[in-house]
Amino acid sequence: MMKQLLQNLRTGNTELVEIPYPHCKPGCLLIRSINSLISAGTERMLIEFSKSSLLSKAKSQPEKVKQVINKIKTDGLFNTINTVRSQLDQSIPLGYCNAGVILEVGEGVEGFEVGDRVISNGAHAEIICVPKNLCAKVPENVSNEEAAFTVLSSIALQGVRLMQPTMGERIVVIGLGLIGLITVQLLKANGCEVLGIDFDSAKCELAKQFGAKIVNLSREEDPIKSAEQFSVMQGVDGVLITAATKSNEPMHQAAMMCRKRGRIILVGVTGLELSREDFYKKELSFQVSCSYGPGRYDEDYEKNGHDYPIGFVRWTEQRNFETVLQLMADKKINVLPLISHRFNFDEALKAYELLVSKEPSLGILLQYTNDQIAISKRIVSVFDTRQTDPSKPVVGIIGAGNYASRVLIPAFAKIKVNFKTVASNGGITAVKVAKKFHFQQATTDTQTILNDSSINTVVITTQHDSHAKFVVQGLQAGKHIFVEKPLCLTLNELTDIETVLHQNQHQLLMVGFNRRFSPLTQKMKILLDTVCEPKSFIYTVNAGEIPIDHWTQNLAIGGGRIVGEACHFIDLLRYLAGAPIISYQVSQMGKGVVPRDDKVTITLNFEDGSIGSIHYFANGDKSFPKERLEVFCGGKILQLDNFKKLFGFGFKKFKKLSLRAQDKGQENCVKAFVEAITNGTQVPIPLEQIFEIAKITIDISSHLIHR
Repeated sequence: MMKQLLQNLRTGNTELVEIPYPHCKPGCLLIRSINSLISAGTERMLIEFSKSSLLSKAKSQPEKVKQVINKIKTDGLFNTINTVRSQLDQSIPLGYCNAGVILEVGEGVEGFEVGDRVISNGAHAEIICVPKNLCAKVPENVSNEEAAFTVLSSIALQGVRLMQPTMGERIVVIGLGLIGLITVQLLKANGCEVLGIDFDSAKCELAKQFGAKIVNLSREEDPIKSAEQFSVMQGVDGVLITAATKSNEPMHQAAMMCRKRGRIILVGVTGLELSREDFYKKELSFQVSCSYGPGRYDEDYEKNGHDYPIGFVRWTEQRNFETVLQLMADKKINVLPLISHRFNFDEALKAYELLVSKEPSLGILLQYTNDQIAISKRIVSVFDTRQTDPSKPVVGIIGAGNYASRVLIPAFAKIKVNFKTVASNGGITAVKVAKKFHFQQATTDTQTILNDSSINTVVITTQHDSHAKFVVQGLQAGKHIFVEKPLCLTLNELTDIETVLHQNQHQLLMVGFNRRFSPLTQKMKILLDTVCEPKSFIYTVNAGEIPIDHWTQNLAIGGGRIVGEACHFIDLLRYLAGAPIISYQVSQMGKGVVPRDDKVTITLNFEDGSIGSIHYFANGDKSFPKERLEVFCGGKILQLDNFKKLFGFGFKKFKKLSLRAQDKGQENCVKAFVEAITNGTQVPIPLEQIFEIAKITIDISSHLIHR
């Protein structure tokens, strides 16, 4: 096991936590940390936010408050409170400036070898797994301490690139923290005259050492008049703002300092209530710099490793890293004077006490001394072996994401199963879940669960593309399987599952189609079973928009929204109809709309003559309830509103049933599965229906793709 620094958003506590070592994923490097740099501005802001009151958190995120209000309207107060608590009860990894040595090279990675010294935007942890495009080799004559400044320096470099300075230009830098002081050096390396502005006398002196003229605001020196003198009354060519403040004053001052058609680049954080008058007369340019450079926040570049062609994007994140390292090697920038404190990683919490204290600090380096780490065992013991209830299954959980930790695992805990091991890729969420729900172990190695003979039940809540693999492996290992939807993404995977299940007929396979277990659904089923004629279903789903680059939209990973989510609604109609689906039709929104598979109408025909239409739309408003189901049959109507209210029309003994809170049946679904294992009965959802829904949703998705 290893240690990692985390920040708890709810409690405000900074924690040094033991977690399992991560795996080296394809396209990534597994790195042993040597040094990492605390980003004073970013990390202090995160800590201050986490320590603030709930009201202060809300005030700083007005858009989140609107989302909460809308969710209360649609999902009810209790569900919304649970969701908000879950979002706040997160432990965020700290740090993004790391220097270390490669332990493993992931599949598909070229240009790196085990033993290479590299920098990355990895967190403060003894072992990190980082995508290849967020790493760069360290030159021989650059020390590890210097290299730890690379990512932070790249933020400064990207701001300078956007400024496009030319030799002899006069540039002002407002804010002389780490990024500001590095910016001063980069501008001097570009042949510019530099004026640095800050309240801190020590930082002003450092800027002076790097060749800048200074304005010390603590001495009440006037920045605008100083800039006039600096520019020989012509106005400066540009201003780089690297300060962090809520005030609008830096923007106003920058505009006042600039010549006509001057440039202002915001690298830090400042108030943005701009005065049109300030910008209008001078035709000033203003641009916000995005972190380390092109590729930042682009999942295809950062996670999938697809580089931008150098002929079209000269300077990417990685190429900015390489430039900074070369500047260090050539002694064009010097970061060693910026180091104010060094801490052993075991004493990292003292470093954060310093960070938020009034004691002066600048570059705070963390030093890692574990140079003989063995990464073979990826298990952390959380609780000692407890006495188990032999009548309840022993459960291992693969995947500890938001839905698993907020909904599924609490549902299993409520019926007091025996929790043994929980696994997650990075290990952080696994440890958090293990502590909260009293698992014996947390791991980053799923084989630990599959190979454990004491575990007889495996719950799979990972990304969709891994479901089929884990289902097959779990069944082959003799485990009962509960897998969150979807069961699989392709017909070949479905065939593999059917084959292995036929060979392991004593194992139960359950898919988390929870809606059929909702109390209101159960009431509907009782009422509909009294009507001996075909039924008409109208299911309206206000699915909500998901960004096109979200993993669920990726057909290879998430399967798209039909396979990934609409399977829920097809299953519910199949259950209520009580008859197999014999055919379907799909209507898709017209051309010019992207994506199109989340704006569809699916029409189902059932063997008993019933029909159903599912209107699955992602182009609605979030304040409207997500789901409404209407059923017409035998002169009667049922109307289900978002699993909170059920209305009956034409029924002599039923008019209305309301729940205190929305209940989509998750707890009842889990309870039915566990009872089937305990009592040795059949799986709660017949296997033929599980396979039927999987095949139909895959067929519908394929039909939409090839249209």
